[in-house]
Amino acid sequence: MRKEHRPFIIKDWLNRFGRWYIERFIRPQFDSLGVCPSILNPRSLEIFGRNISAGDHLHLISDPNNPVKLTSWSGKGMDGHITIGNYVLISPGTQIMSADHVKIGDNCMFAASCYVSDSDWHGLYNRTRPFRCTKPITLGDNVWVGHGAKIGKGVTIGDNSVVAAGSVVVKDVPANVVVGGNPAKVIKELNPKRRMLKRDTLFAGGDFYWENQSELDRYVMSGNTWWGWLKSVFAPTRND
Repeated sequence: MRKEHRPFIIKDWLNRFGRWYIERFIRPQFDSLGVCPSILNPRSLEIFGRNISAGDHLHLISDPNNPVKLTSWSGKGMDGHITIGNYVLISPGTQIMSADHVKIGDNCMFAASCYVSDSDWHGLYNRTRPFRCTKPITLGDNVWVGHGAKIGKGVTIGDNSVVAAGSVVVKDVPANVVVGGNPAKVIKELNPKRRMLKRDTLFAGGDFYWENQSELDRYVMSGNTWWGWLKSVFAPTRND
């Protein structure tokens, strides 16, 4: 389809159902989950393990063909933790896996298909189980991880830094830089004195952001009709 044909009432109902589903089925899978989580396609989200927590206004964009996966492993010699701060955005296909501790600060953003793991999952000489191959990962506040980037065990990324698309991060990254490549290296420095807009500014007015999104949908979809929507589904034309 070239445009949205559904009547607004359908999208509004689906959004309401999604919020109910999150509270009924998703929230219990977290040790703690803050206020106003927003999860697109929540039924596709894959969560496994304990010690997984997230702060306020978590925004997950999952997809049945490219789900977001949060996995913590516990067993002999390992006890995984995933701690996600406030106002964090996680895009389709991103996987976060922990056998130790992955800590993500406030206002962080993950583009699609990122991979974060604090373990190699097999030792070099003992390949039957994870053994001495885990180290915690820490992402500071306002870190942006680009499409397809990978972050390995033991890495700390400083506040405001950006990991370029496709990068492989295996060493610590200082604050206020852009890194890229395999292995990732500093390619640009950011000005820490320059004002930086973060995701928390979207929610400074409480529920205004989501109310504004709803009103925008209502305006854009105001001319959509049930007949036009059904026609676009069963007999689409070039104009649909």
